[in-house]
Amino acid sequence: MKLSQFRYHLPSDLIAERPLENRDESRLMVIDRKTKTIEHKMFTDILGYYKDGDVFILNNTKVFPALLTGEKEKTGAKITVFLLRELNSEARLWDVLVDPARKIRIGNKLYFGDDDSLVAEVIDNTTSRGRTLRFLFDGSYDEFKRTIESLGKTPIPEELQRIREIEPEDKERYQTIYAKNEGAVAAPSAGLHFSRELMKRLELQGVSFAEVTLHAGLGNFRAIDVEDLTKYKMDSEEVIIEDETARVVNIAKEARKNVCVVGTTTMKAVESSVTISGLLKPFRGWSNKFIFPPYDFSIADSLVTNFHLPQSPMMMMVAAYAGYDFLMKAYKEAVQQKYRFFSYGDAMLIL
Repeated sequence: MKLSQFRYHLPSDLIAERPLENRDESRLMVIDRKTKTIEHKMFTDILGYYKDGDVFILNNTKVFPALLTGEKEKTGAKITVFLLRELNSEARLWDVLVDPARKIRIGNKLYFGDDDSLVAEVIDNTTSRGRTLRFLFDGSYDEFKRTIESLGKTPIPEELQRIREIEPEDKERYQTIYAKNEGAVAAPSAGLHFSRELMKRLELQGVSFAEVTLHAGLGNFRAIDVEDLTKYKMDSEEVIIEDETARVVNIAKEARKNVCVVGTTTMKAVESSVTISGLLKPFRGWSNKFIFPPYDFSIADSLVTNFHLPQSPMMMMVAAYAGYDFLMKAYKEAVQQKYRFFSYGDAMLIL
């Protein structure tokens, strides 16, 4: 398929600027692949689609406060640093993006915090915007991470940052309630709709939760720059699937229960480690899997997802799962019905 096939008209006022007051009160579009029907519900209505023995697979990655604002030595020029990936915890080495990149050279020092409590030195250029930084920090690793935590801001997507400032509530709301393994720079946004109360009600119905970890990176939001999708290369992301998760999911699969994958990052994780017979395998490693139509899925019987931006990798994966024509019809209806789009927007359940 071609990039241009994933264009659609999205009015800017349908991009959700902020989360709803209560996580589980978003709208839910339910689309059925067999009957080709579209229904309009509330997210709590998801309870009616699952029963005893069914399994939800969740991505338990945790977003860390990856945005730092600092100054360049001598000139005092304002520099924004986006922490992408820790390369070496002992040496305090990080892959980062810097803005404006043209002002930053190897050997430059950057200062963060009102009292310059954090200092970094540029030691390598990796791309036009990318750099490797060494943080010059004498304290323990825990003290270093606490300093990052105190100085950093929540990295809500750039599309939202163009609309508004990062706000204190983003720290909690751009995070799932089950987030535990820190390492993501983007939230697995389909999971943002789940409240503790809703998860407890699902448990009381006999639904189990299995967790994977995929540390979502900026590649999910980077514009695809090739028309031929077979030539596009996704960034690699770290994936962890524990033995217990594989066991729970495979028991449900063999019993023909409904396995629901929550979000495109979770789908990417499970589809990166599947047996020939279509069962889930434990896995620790990296995946650059890019899923677009046509694609045969092995694990998911249903999918919870958000409404994604035009021509995004997430939209392409959902099109592969729902069927391209059916998804485009659903998105057109979502625009007509004024659903809220993007990370803080409404949800879709694909049966």
